[in-house]
Formats: sequence, C-alpha cells, structure tokens
Amino acid sequence: MCGIVGYIGLNDTKEILLNGLEKLEYRGYDSAGIAMLNEDGINLTKVKGRIATLRESVDNTVHATMGIGHTRWATHGVPNEENAHPHRSASGRFTLVHNGVIENYQELKREYLSDAMFVSQTDTEIIVQLIEKLFETYQDSAEAFRQAMSLLKGSYAIAMIDTADPDNIYVSKNKSPLLVGLGDGFNVVASDAMATLKVTDQYLEIHDQEIVVVNRNFVEVQKLNGTVVDREPYTAQIDVSDMEKGTYPHFMLKEIDEQPFVMRKIINEYQNENNELKLDADIRSAMQKTDRVYIIAAGTSYHAGLVGKSFIEKIANIPVEVHVASEFSYNMPLLSDNPLFVFISQSGETADSRGVLVKIKEMGHPALTMTNVPGSTLSREADYTLNLYAGPEIAVASTKAYTAQIAVLAILAVDTAQAKGLELEFDPMQELAIAANAMEILTDQKDEIEGLARDYLPTTRNAFFIGRSADYNVCVEGALKLKEISYIQAEGFAGGELKHGTIALIEDGTPVIALATQANVNYSIRGNVQEVVARGANAMVISMKGLEQDEDAFVLPHVHELLTPLVSVVPMQLLAYYAALHRGCDVDKPRNLAKSVTVE
Repeated sequence: MCGIVGYIGLNDTKEILLNGLEKLEYRGYDSAGIAMLNEDGINLTKVKGRIATLRESVDNTVHATMGIGHTRWATHGVPNEENAHPHRSASGRFTLVHNGVIENYQELKREYLSDAMFVSQTDTEIIVQLIEKLFETYQDSAEAFRQAMSLLKGSYAIAMIDTADPDNIYVSKNKSPLLVGLGDGFNVVASDAMATLKVTDQYLEIHDQEIVVVNRNFVEVQKLNGTVVDREPYTAQIDVSDMEKGTYPHFMLKEIDEQPFVMRKIINEYQNENNELKLDADIRSAMQKTDRVYIIAAGTSYHAGLVGKSFIEKIANIPVEVHVASEFSYNMPLLSDNPLFVFISQSGETADSRGVLVKIKEMGHPALTMTNVPGSTLSREADYTLNLYAGPEIAVASTKAYTAQIAVLAILAVDTAQAKGLELEFDPMQELAIAANAMEILTDQKDEIEGLARDYLPTTRNAFFIGRSADYNVCVEGALKLKEISYIQAEGFAGGELKHGTIALIEDGTPVIALATQANVNYSIRGNVQEVVARGANAMVISMKGLEQDEDAFVLPHVHELLTPLVSVVPMQLLAYYAALHRGCDVDKPRNLAKSVTVE
C-alpha cells in the first residue's frame, strides 16, 4: 500500500527519495510527494498521479541532505494534491508522512484540535497538528512526538522532520511496516527495504510502539516509555538485479516467465545433498503434533491455501481449514485442541493476517508463516517461517508468489507424511521438476495464448471460469487475475454450482473458461460446458494431455494430478495479461489496488 522513504546524511536527498519512491511504485498508490529540509526551510512538492509527474515537478535547484517522501493510496480523502503526503503543521514547523489508519482521529480532533484549521481530509494531518499542539505544552520536539504516539490508536508508520531540528528524523510504527537502514555517514527510513537497497543492505527492524531517532551518525531505538533498546541489524536478502524489468515490457510478464526457475530454486533449497527433504525440525514436529491446520490468508494467497488444503489432507492426512484473514479476526470458529496456524502472505506484511496472528499468539497457539520476504513482520512474529524463494515480485497481480506458495505447501505436506511414516505413491521432487518443465513449455506458448485472449476476451464485460476439484481452486485465482488487471467482471465457480443460479447470467457470446485436468471429474465438467454452450456461451476448454478432446482450445503438458494447479494457472495468468494489454490497461499497476495491503 502506501510507501515511505526518508534520508539524512551528506548527499543530496532528492534523487535518493525519488529513486526510493520509484522502487515502491509496485505497492500501489494514487499520489506522491517529498519534503526536503535545508537552511532555507522545507521545500515541499506533492502531486496527484505517478512518480514521473512528481519528478517533473520537483525544483531541481534545491539542494538538501535531509528529507522524507511518500506514495499514498487513498483511505481518508480523495486522491488529490491536498490529501497527498507529506503533511505540515499549521505553523509549518513539523512535516510528516504516514502509512496506516488512525482509528481515533475524530476523537483526537475533538479533544485537542477543535480550533485548528485543516487543509486536507486525512487522518494524517490530525497527527502532525497534534504534535504541534503538544509541543506548546512540552517545548520539546522529541517529547511532543512521543506523547502524540502514545495517543494514537490504529495502524501507523510515521517519519517526521522538524525545521528547527535538522539533525534528526523521528520515526515510529504500530502494525504497519517500517525499517531503518544503516549507512556510513547517513541513515535511511523505508517501509520496504527494496526502496533503499541501492544505498544499504543493513537494516534495523522496528517493533510496534517504538520511537526511533534517526541521525546521520547514529540511530537510537526507544520504547514508548523512553527505555533505550539495543538491537542488532540484519542483512536484507534481496538481489537488486531481480527488481529490474530488463527487456520485458512489464514486470508481470517477467514474473510469469520466472515461475519455472522459481520451482527449481525451491527444489534446490528444500533438498539436502542426498536429495532428501530438509525442513526445520521444529516445523516438522509442529505438523506432527497438530490435530488441525488453519490456513489464514487473503486474495491470491487464500487461493493458494485452498490448493494447500488438498495437499495436506490427501498427502499428510491432517484436516485443514482455510480462512479469509479479514473475516477470521471477527468470526473465529471453534478451534481444535491442538491447532497449528499457517499464515500465507507474499509480502509478510498483510495487516488482516497479522491481526489474526496477534490474537492466536495471545491464545498460546503456534504459528507458521510462508512468505516471500524474510524478515517481514509475519515472519518475525510467527514461531516458524518457510521462505518461498520467489525473489521480489513487483507487479501488483501476484503470479510467481502464488505458484511458489503452492510448491512449498506441497513440500510441507510431503515432509509431514514422510515424518509420519506414510507411504507416497510418487517422488515429490521429481514431480515438481516435471511441473517446472511443463511451466517452461507453457511460457513459450505466449502467442497461442494471446490468440485465445483475442478470440474469447476482446470486448466482453464479464467472464466465467468453471472447474471441479483442484480445477475449481485454480478457477477462482484465474478469475481474480482477469478482473484485477483487465477490469473484466469475472467469477470462478465449481462447475456443478453454475446451474444453481448463476447460469441465468449466461447469454450469447458470454466467455466461459473451463479447466479439465482431473480424471475423476473430466466428464462432469464437460457436461457443465455443454450446459453453458446450449445457452449461447463462448466456451474455452483448457485440458490436460491425456484428457483432451478434439474441440479443446488448449492442452496442457501432463503432470501429476495433484500438481496440476502449478501448470493450469499459467495460461490463466497469460490470458489475464493479454486481455489487459489489449484493453490498454496498466498491467503492473491496476487501478485502486495495492501490492501490500498493510491496513485493515
């Protein structure tokens, strides 16, 4: 979602801030701004729209060695220049940027700021005006900042500069991600390490409700009560070269193409020199002890969890429930005696999932995080972590993280089965390798899939995806991909459910994409296809080799039936990509969406 970058040092801050914000564009945003402090005071530039517009608007004659920047995704107030960050206090002394949502901003406004004049509709302006109000009492910037943080309720990541204190950036967080990067003669602030990897790979994690004073020569972390915290930095494990598009027109296409290599990376990382699975012994033990696994996720990760449920139940014989994170927090089911919670999140920062994690940790239940970002909040706060090894995923629409999640869930299920002494009828790593090869074959068939997108999804306003068993799980992901980047209204259904109401929406020319990769339901799904064709649908069948029929639009390479979601999703991803491309949509940055959803 929103992004924060800050710098204090000896170099010109302008390019560091702009470059950092450009690296955060993948998170999704609708406006941006930077504030730079020098001897002439604050130079503030804010725009509605892209970083490119901000770059054109910044005064290039300004030289400053301290500043903060922000990309905003609208929560309070429409996207415009007034609501864009940074925000300034009434006197202009304090300037800050903020990610998150302040739940008690109306109460703070009534109690402390009833006579203040506001220029925006944001909860963020309440924070900066509150700090200035508290400064009247405490006459100390650091103390005013601390007192303000103690009054805030909700989620926040904040970086503030004071025109009268050019030596420090004041930082705090609660529930929203924020890091401090360490350098030689400079330090940086970032909501995502990718923003500042060009200048440092050494970072300090910040815990909730901590205050951090960031000076060019030192960083001091304090608890809210003022107690100083001594914490060692960690090295960010991200390859900067992975964050570049190279010769690809879009990150999404690059990331689709990377999926076979991600599969091979996962195989290598989770095997020892004897080609045996290697998982943390504590994770293996936790899986053996549990009587029920609860998968908590959102969006694409939730869809991966649906596939993972099938793996864990069919391979490891452990019952699994899959829950939408935002619903679980407020409607927790009756739990089993020995639950294990598995949190799936590409970013490891998903606010809804973290809300569940906090609750179940208070209840004393163990938690395992599967994430693509080592050192992320969910990774740090869970008992165990399984890395996805997918590399940075920049496009908002997740592709390679989804297939990485499925592969790691399969490995977790197989490892558990082996630890329990259950016999497997297949070689899991060999089958994953075969799936990787099949994915590579599919990524080489782009022209054929682009043709299908032109034939079936040219000007349609809606589309349906149908499948049964594992195919249904992939269909809901295929529908999500199509709707989120092409803006075509798309829904995924279990094949047999279509006739229980939704078939009423089928009319002449309605695209229906059907998956047929499961032998035991092959004839059933084909019957469902005939039902929609009889009502005028333009049906496209994507089948698995060995189950294909002459009229099928596309045939997938054969893989083990359990692993079909790894390959059947690839044409779904490419169909969505080309449909969006043909419609002139912004493929990597679809409207209204954010990559990392860090607010509830």
